[in-house]
Amino acid sequence: MGTIVLEQLRDLLVGPRPVRRLGALALVGLGWLLSPLCWWNDLLFNLPVALGVGRLVSLWNPDAFLAGVAAGYWLSNVVGILLMQTGALGLVAGERPVNRRRELLVGLATSSLYTLAIVALVKLGWLSAPLALIEQAAHR
Repeated sequence: MGTIVLEQLRDLLVGPRPVRRLGALALVGLGWLLSPLCWWNDLLFNLPVALGVGRLVSLWNPDAFLAGVAAGYWLSNVVGILLMQTGALGLVAGERPVNRRRELLVGLATSSLYTLAIVALVKLGWLSAPLALIEQAAHR
């Protein structure tokens, strides 16, 4: 399997504009790390970003910490989806016409629906969230 992946990577980079394609591949990878498609990313990427945004918001309004955390979580997912889309579009550039506005709207809608689903699952008690830890972080 590793040989197949290396052959596909070589074929990708041997084509026209290999540096641009490598950059696009890096955007896909970084976007995947921030996106909801990566199951372990919340602990390492999204929650620290969300807590940072919540902390910044709480400097302005201490009661808005949890809203800032939700906004930061949503933002990190949006950035991840958009980076993945941008990288993927860079990989297929020239192979098909691209409607960038449509791609942006699809990315925003996908990320927003995912974040709303997570918030709803936490509110319904079907998914546990470390809200006590988040609130402790707000008071530091």
